[in-house]
Amino acid sequence: MNLEGILSLAVLAPLLGSLFLPLVGRWSERARNGLSLVFVLIALGMAAALIPAVTAGATVSVQLAGFTLFYADSLAVFMAIVSSLVGAVIVLYSFGYISHYPWRNEYYFMVVIFLGAMMGLIFSRNLLILYLFWEITAIACWRLIGFFREKSYVLKADKAFLVTVFGALAMLLGFIMIYSQTGSFDLGRIQQALQGRPIANIAVVLILCGILSKSATVPLHTWLPDAGVAPSPVTALLHAAVLVKIGVYVYARLFLTGMAIEPVWHTVVPAIAAVSALVSAGAALIETDLKRLIAYSTISQIGFIFLGLAIGNEIGLAGGLLYILMHGIAKGGLFLCAGIVEQNAKTKDITKMGGLIATMPVTAVAFLLCAFSVMGIPPMGGFFSKYMVIIGAVTSGNIAITLTFLVGAFLTIIYLFRAFTLVFLGESKLAPGFRPAEGSPVMVFSVAFLGALSILGGLFINFPSQFVQTTVQQMLGMIQ
Repeated sequence: MNLEGILSLAVLAPLLGSLFLPLVGRWSERARNGLSLVFVLIALGMAAALIPAVTAGATVSVQLAGFTLFYADSLAVFMAIVSSLVGAVIVLYSFGYISHYPWRNEYYFMVVIFLGAMMGLIFSRNLLILYLFWEITAIACWRLIGFFREKSYVLKADKAFLVTVFGALAMLLGFIMIYSQTGSFDLGRIQQALQGRPIANIAVVLILCGILSKSATVPLHTWLPDAGVAPSPVTALLHAAVLVKIGVYVYARLFLTGMAIEPVWHTVVPAIAAVSALVSAGAALIETDLKRLIAYSTISQIGFIFLGLAIGNEIGLAGGLLYILMHGIAKGGLFLCAGIVEQNAKTKDITKMGGLIATMPVTAVAFLLCAFSVMGIPPMGGFFSKYMVIIGAVTSGNIAITLTFLVGAFLTIIYLFRAFTLVFLGESKLAPGFRPAEGSPVMVFSVAFLGALSILGGLFINFPSQFVQTTVQQMLGMIQ
């Protein structure tokens, strides 16, 4: 198969394959589950197959009648691998978590089409196609957040939909302004038309509204903690490597490789990220709902990624991209662990748990390993990426912002240790005689796998960092 075919399959396998899942599910649930995982694994395998070409400096494009449908470079392939890897683990985990709930056919359809839309967005070179896939993810998330159909849950799903969709409409207006300035929606032609000139500041503001709403950055963040009413594999999808990472990816794609912006934005965006990281970390300190606590942690950690990308130097960019991977693995693990705890302990209130390590040892260890990575404890994968982001910020001279993020990093250690202690250590506060067990074997395997990846990502940091380094050098034009 040629490279164009591989790229097409990476997008179309989950996107079109999802359409058959409800039909297959009427015949066999096991076949539907297996196909769901196969479609996501195909996307992962095809993205991985593009690594040799893109690291050698090549780009791959799929064209139809002179129109570029999909486009792959190192940045796109990196993001596709992160999303499909964590997505595959989440689909596997769902086999156990979702098995006793209704609407399972709809669930797998929405999850796989969501991941397919993410692949399409990642490999989009045209702003209109990017916007189309952006909105498909919003629709899928709306259905998934309101999966349990309770009125209060549906209202929170509506809230998430409205915040992200109105942000997307603002972003679309920004795209139209770019078209009026350059005469094209194609990023390659936009770059040629601009010839290094920055786009209008109002267009940047509009596009940032879409990016910040999708990435749940303060003040457009409140929908994300509320989305904790969704099934835990869905919240893992939202937080780990897919939905909220769309924003940071599009920021990198548009403003780091696609078009220039005024230098002031390299100060404004880190400042917004710093406020978001600090405010959300403070909220996590007092939160007692386990999934909402982890959600606030996501908002805080997204700030670190924005910091690395926005400062724009080589080490900061490398740290920001590397943290997309490490945070995706670790945060996915935390939410899947929370799903096991919630489903078996029958509560999300951390003040009403305690002592669960005795009956959930694998979940407890996986939670701790993933938490260590998010905290930035060496030798976890999150340590190296956070360290690089902070060094990049110091190198760029953003000392005040760097200090703010250091405070946020310290708060991360406190609230995650607090959560682990209240949930897994001490005396049980559950009903007398109630001893919740581990989840199903497939659920326990999934969290153990992500916990192991959290530490292996640090011990073997050289492997992902080489790919990230090549990606950064291509983004900065250091190699072609």
